[in-house]
Amino acid sequence: MQQILAFGAYTVRLFPGEGSRDVLYCPLFAEEAVAVWQRLPASRPVLAAVSGMDWNRDLSPWPAAKSFRDGEDFSGGGARFLGELSSHIIPGVEAALGFAPASRAVCGYSLAGLFALWAAWQTDLFDRTASISGSLWFDGFVDFLRQTPPRRRLRKVYLSLGDREKNAKDPRMAAVEDCTRRAAALLRDSGTAVELEMNPGGHFRDASARMAKGIAALYRV
Repeated sequence: MQQILAFGAYTVRLFPGEGSRDVLYCPLFAEEAVAVWQRLPASRPVLAAVSGMDWNRDLSPWPAAKSFRDGEDFSGGGARFLGELSSHIIPGVEAALGFAPASRAVCGYSLAGLFALWAAWQTDLFDRTASISGSLWFDGFVDFLRQTPPRRRLRKVYLSLGDREKNAKDPRMAAVEDCTRRAAALLRDSGTAVELEMNPGGHFRDASARMAKGIAALYRV
């Protein structure tokens, strides 16, 4: 069912699209990738699930203070990881598939959702993106969207959030709903088609189901 490709420290689990030429890249642990894949509707894209990341390093666009007392600071290695994607992972995956994609998307959950939106805005690699329960509270991110024009016009952006995520005890994380709504408004102002969906529950509820719903939404353009 799946093909496994290695790119240095990173592993890609490649799930076939059953005739689709749409390719979607997503930072995902192996067990999560299977759960998401199983929940996707029949008309699913090729899913390239990338694992092996150091999350606080590879998925943070710039350095920022840690969110948890016993955690680590965000070291801002997103540009390096995006370079690995663009230079090695994406070309290698698409060589293995044997075709150029009709569309290329990036999605993620939590900090990976932040990375997905940043990567789609920062490069011309992707034409759509899904940020599911994305860490859009990240210091300076909404200002980045306001001050930086997108590298290409995105066909679709899907944002979703749990309706209880704003109740987080950490003040930065509690700003997530406000930041997500502000991000959606900025994206719409740029001419991007945006779908913002609220889900019941907190940050960790039904993660794989939320991801599958977001991926499916990307192709309703």
